[in-house]
Parts: sequence; C-alpha cells; structure tokens
Amino acid sequence: MAMGDIEIRDDRAAGRLEAVAGGEVVGRVEYFVLDTPRRALVPVHTIVEPAHEGKGIAGSLAREFYAIAAREDSAVAPLCPYVAKWAERHPDQAPAAGPDLMRAAKAWLAAHPERF
Repeated sequence: MAMGDIEIRDDRAAGRLEAVAGGEVVGRVEYFVLDTPRRALVPVHTIVEPAHEGKGIAGSLAREFYAIAAREDSAVAPLCPYVAKWAERHPDQAPAAGPDLMRAAKAWLAAHPERF
C-alpha cells in the first residue's frame, strides 16, 4: 500500500483519529468513548479529503482504531458504515461488538446529536 509519509495520531480530547501528511489532516475517524455497558470506542464518521481518496487512508485509520482499542482493552462499537464494513472484512483484527454494546452506542449518539 503506497501510504507515503502518513502519520496517524489520536486526538482523544477532540474525538478524532487523524491521518496527517505534510502537516495537513488528510483523513479522520470521528468517535466517542462509551463507558457502559463496557468501555468502548465508537467510530461515527470516517472522512478522507477528496484529493487523498483511493490511497488506503481510510483502511489504515480503521486498522489503527482497532489497534488502539485492543491496547486499551476496549471494545469497538462501529456506528460508522465504513468502519463496520472494514471490520467485517478483517474479523481477525476487529472483534465484533455485542448487540447490547451496539444498542448503548446508538442510544448515546441519539442523546448527543450535537456532537456529530
């Protein structure tokens, strides 16, 4: 995969996992942290700037998102359609979230529409 010089950084305070190239954010996953029924990272949107589409950035972001969750012993409840599809294609790297966790993530998002 020709990623060039892409750095992925987690801006937890802002709820963004960012792909940075040449000092510019070229892609991001917007997410929130859920604490109940268990700790989970919940991706809501994946965005890649048009000039950088087709370079594997979104897949790299999804892969790193699951890696961060694994390091933190957190689940991932993918509300973002892209991350959910990526997880289906990579079950070895993306453990499935249970239905209770998905319901809790959807309820949190519905209660906080101003966030996304």
